[in-house]
Amino acid sequence: MPAAPPPHPEPLTVACLCAGWCVACQGYAAPFAQVARTYPDAHFVWIDIEDHSDALGDEALDIENFPTVMVLQGRRALFLGTVMPHAGTLERMVQAAQAGSLDGATVRTAMAGPVADLAATLRGVQGVVTAP
Repeated sequence: MPAAPPPHPEPLTVACLCAGWCVACQGYAAPFAQVARTYPDAHFVWIDIEDHSDALGDEALDIENFPTVMVLQGRRALFLGTVMPHAGTLERMVQAAQAGSLDGATVRTAMAGPVADLAATLRGVQGVVTAP
């Protein structure tokens, strides 16, 4: 009897948590969109932490440096941190997550669920970057 296929992992969500006034974030928007187009199986979303502070909760107030990226697999956080605003850095992170080497063992965040929910709500909303 053939072995059952491995379970299909939940798709990745890559959320850039930024602020509209942040110059670094403004410069990161194009590289973020470029990587999003490269990985159509992942959901990329741009979240302004000030515009969506009610949905993100108090932990969003702890974000002090930008751009901050959260990588989720389903509702499980694999990464949360400030990144260099370069496409190559983000691309390596997405590749690591897809390969299973970004395990999130040390990521403890109450924002994972709210970010996943907000990302699902914002799909296709104007001003939010999503993979085409």
